[in-house]
Amino acid sequence: MVKLNRSALDALSSSVLVPNYDPSTLQSGIVHFGVGGFHRSHEAMYLDRLLNARGSTEWAICGVGVLPHDARMQAVFAAQDNLYTLITVSPDGQSEARIIGAINRFLFAPDDPEAVLEKLADPATKIVSLTVTEGGYSVNNVTGEFEVSSPAIQNDLRAGATPQTVFGFITEGLRRRRERGIAPFTVMSCDNMQGNGHVAQHAFTAFARLKDAELGEWVARQVAFPNSMVDRITPVTSEQTKQELAADYGVEDEWPVLAETFTQWVLEDNFTMGRPALESVGVHVVDDVEPYELMKLRLLNASHQAMSHLGLLAGYTYAHEVLQHPLFVDFLLGYMAQEATPTLQAVPGIDLAAYHHQLIERFGSPAIQDTLARLVAEGSERIPKFLLPVIREQLDTGGEIERSALVVAAWSVYIEAARAGRFPLVDPRAERLTAAALRESQQPGAFLELEDIFGDLAHSERFRAAYLAGRECVQRLGALGALEELATKTGSKTSVGAGSA
Repeated sequence: MVKLNRSALDALSSSVLVPNYDPSTLQSGIVHFGVGGFHRSHEAMYLDRLLNARGSTEWAICGVGVLPHDARMQAVFAAQDNLYTLITVSPDGQSEARIIGAINRFLFAPDDPEAVLEKLADPATKIVSLTVTEGGYSVNNVTGEFEVSSPAIQNDLRAGATPQTVFGFITEGLRRRRERGIAPFTVMSCDNMQGNGHVAQHAFTAFARLKDAELGEWVARQVAFPNSMVDRITPVTSEQTKQELAADYGVEDEWPVLAETFTQWVLEDNFTMGRPALESVGVHVVDDVEPYELMKLRLLNASHQAMSHLGLLAGYTYAHEVLQHPLFVDFLLGYMAQEATPTLQAVPGIDLAAYHHQLIERFGSPAIQDTLARLVAEGSERIPKFLLPVIREQLDTGGEIERSALVVAAWSVYIEAARAGRFPLVDPRAERLTAAALRESQQPGAFLELEDIFGDLAHSERFRAAYLAGRECVQRLGALGALEELATKTGSKTSVGAGSA
């Protein structure tokens, strides 16, 4: 057994791929906020590819943690010389282990905020990237307005305050660069949102204007916020992952990352201070990301929501278990073909029908062990961004909405079940969601009255009727019974080929 650190790289098994560059010689031209599993399986992996291809050593990553739980990441990176293991597994169970060295520094902001601010102000920092979750931008899902009610944002808006949030840190970093005559870095969102660059631009510009009107105008004029689409299924690291890494590869790693072999990144070519040559390592650098991001958000991410609430209510734990049932396969394929795809643009180089079946194969991989609990977390941030836009567009065109409405109905039933202790409810709006779901017994449709989630959808008679019918069906027949009744209603037929995709 080899404990992972730089001095141990030569002692690792030949079955473990290691950097062919010296991590100690790297310069971090990228600062990243939100160093979780996805960042380490995706952006950091692409930079590792570039460095292994003898790409410029100026494009390593300095990770930053701003939340209390990020202290653990700091401790792990310190013990392992900023190295970690990425294990990728194909649907047929073939695995690969690679040591990633592209993150060459990690700063825990609460311990030393000044170090973070000076790193942001450093002329060597050319890109600041983000994976702070869909809810991390403090933008109202219905109004689109930047929300300032949180105590941390209120703190950061005070004159002279020590920052606590990404808004405070990035804005102060930009202010120092402007004051020192240094060009602004690019802010690159890697979160799952339509127009994530536009959302980031709106949020950070709004914060900067509230902090300093003149600075806010400068940010609006000078800072680039490229859009991007990111894709790689990356479950939460489990003890089993660590144990299997030790058993199969002889590596002792306190926080490895497990991911599927599939990976995709589509990135808008819009940067103020240059960028790494990511197109040389598989990134699609394009002028317009929107067709790709709509495809991913409304097919993959919305399908995760479609399978997960119903799957948990049906008694399943993992995504691949759900995909073993033909009713779920047909339900997801029906949602993708009949409800989501009609709302999409043509996607250059993509066969959407083939993409549907590729998603079923990816979801059904037993090697990934992706939990449904991970997928349903923070539903009030995910469903409005992934699923509700599909419903709105289908209502506008008279298209089908029954499957999407059933997903929303199952979400409300799941929340009731969570209140009864059957499931955890991890959501920033948990209290309000629960209160609204519990009112359904006396006031049918009360869940849809959550205006900051559903907006004007509550006033659509067609959607309300489909939601109420779906909710009654789930309560009366259970999740599987509801899927079976829907299949009969829509004329869906089980496809053996689809189930084995």
